[in-house]
Parts: sequence; structure tokens; C-alpha cells
Amino acid sequence: MNGKTFEEFKTGARNVTGRRTITEHDILQFVCLVGLTEPLFLDLEYIRNESLYGERIAPGSLTFGMAEGLTVQTGIIHGTGMAFAGLDKMRLFGPVKVGDTIQVEIEVLETKPVPARGGGIVRYRQWVKNQRAETVMEYDVARLIRGTLTPSLSRERARVKDKASANKTQRDTSEKDSSSENE
Repeated sequence: MNGKTFEEFKTGARNVTGRRTITEHDILQFVCLVGLTEPLFLDLEYIRNESLYGERIAPGSLTFGMAEGLTVQTGIIHGTGMAFAGLDKMRLFGPVKVGDTIQVEIEVLETKPVPARGGGIVRYRQWVKNQRAETVMEYDVARLIRGTLTPSLSRERARVKDKASANKTQRDTSEKDSSSENE
């Protein structure tokens, strides 16, 4: 599957991902894997009697990770995504609970060419919504996306341009030296 190149992303364009239901197993594996071993995620008595929601919830970092996975699964950056370039303005509006199903709506906010990298930065706003269409998380993310020129072609063009510039500088210097001698 081929993703979109940098030039194919247009400001205002939107995509919607597939859906994913969050299971108790997902939460337990994640909190143990990354070390979020605190009562809020592991101790059912604490969760039932002392937590804000009274039932197991997913850490926001798990929700973010799954949202990013759903984004990749759309195929829009398959083979063209070159780097994760930044995360801004993350806000959480409500919990993701065991059994909730999330989906991500994606909008292109802006594009910025980076010819030296063979593409450009695409900035997206992403809304993570549950099965009731409630926004549970929102964030802006930037990715370096390959353009129609591969990085090797861009480097070659830059090298040719640099060589031409060096030759011009050398000619200008030679001409200046010649005119100095004629005075």
C-alpha cells in the first residue's frame, strides 16, 4: 500500500480511521509494559471505591498510542511517513473505558516544504472519538512526509546547485582578479 506524498496533502483535507475497541487486556498489558503500575490502573478495589470513574480506564498514553496506530492503518502515510516531528495541544476530555470503541478523525492543518529532506512537514489535528461520537482526546501532530522527490534526488539536486554556486563564485573571483590586474 502506498501512502500520500507530501504534495498530495492539502490543507483542510480530512480522513477517518477504522475503529478499535479497548479491552481490559489492552490496558493491563500496556500499563505493565510501560511501568504505569499504579492503583488507578491495577487495583480493582481502589478503582471501584476511590477512583473518579469507579471502573477501569485506559491511560491517556494508551489512547494516544492506539489513535496513532489507527492513523497508520489508514495507509495515508505508508511508505511516505519519514519521521514523527512533533506533538502539540493534547487535551483529554473524558475517559476511555474497557469496552469503548475509538475512531480518529484527521484534518490537515498546514503543509511546509522541506526540500533538503525530500518532502515536507504536514501538521494534522486529530480528534479521538468514542462510540457515542464524543471527543475523548484532541491533539495536533506533525510528521515529515516524503515528497515526489526522494531524499537522494533532493541531495543530488542540492549538490549540483552547490557546485554551480561554487563555480560561479570561482568565476566571479577570477574576473575580479583579472580586472584588478588591468588597472
